[in-house]
Amino acid sequence: MKQFYMAGNWKMHKTVAESATFAKELSDKLSPCKEKVMIAPAFTALAAVAEVLKGSKILLGAQNMAGEEQGAHTGEVSVLMLKDLGVKVVILGHSERRHSYLETDKMVNAKLLLSIRHGIDPILCVGETLEEREAGRLESVVGTQLRSGLAGLAAAEIAKVTIAYEPVWAIGTGKTATPEDADAVHAYIRKVVAELYGEVAAKAICIQYGGSVKADNVVALMAKPNIDGALVGGASLKAETFAPIALFRP
Repeated sequence: MKQFYMAGNWKMHKTVAESATFAKELSDKLSPCKEKVMIAPAFTALAAVAEVLKGSKILLGAQNMAGEEQGAHTGEVSVLMLKDLGVKVVILGHSERRHSYLETDKMVNAKLLLSIRHGIDPILCVGETLEEREAGRLESVVGTQLRSGLAGLAAAEIAKVTIAYEPVWAIGTGKTATPEDADAVHAYIRKVVAELYGEVAAKAICIQYGGSVKADNVVALMAKPNIDGALVGGASLKAETFAPIALFRP
């Protein structure tokens, strides 16, 4: 039985104290979890959560990072700073970064290559808007984001990357792609990875689904052959909603 990868993106929620308390609660509740689990608190809470997670199986993630190691980049957080705090995973190219903060594929690619160089595993987010889907551009949009985001990545490094398919229209809306629709896009993602890195890499790569994942739809989603985990937003903010996702049974 394959191991699923469940990641919680806390976004701009929780103070340092709240984050530390919640991380401890999750660490206790998820101690029997057999899946791979990551939580990504706000930058301000990373140090406190890192302390709480010592000895835990839960990985510490960051929600974003700068595309440069250091320098005159006011307000940015570098890969060196994240590494110093014990961050193991970084979410890159989230739709909110792409659409609200106008991050380009080129910017996302620079961050991805930098994270790999410093030993932090990236979750590369891709996904289409409702308008793009209805215009029949889903594969064009997702394919471009994938090829551009992975540009320059060596074949030996693709195993360190997780892809998260997040249909923009399903994030925070309560809507979700049907398991069949999601699986079809995941299959297309594998096809693109196979073109770039070969069939073995495509079969092995972890592809998460992100878009209003909840306890009541996680089983149906994870039952699909091309879905390997979930990138969870709103439902990751409470133990009673995130724990059932991480502890689900196929």
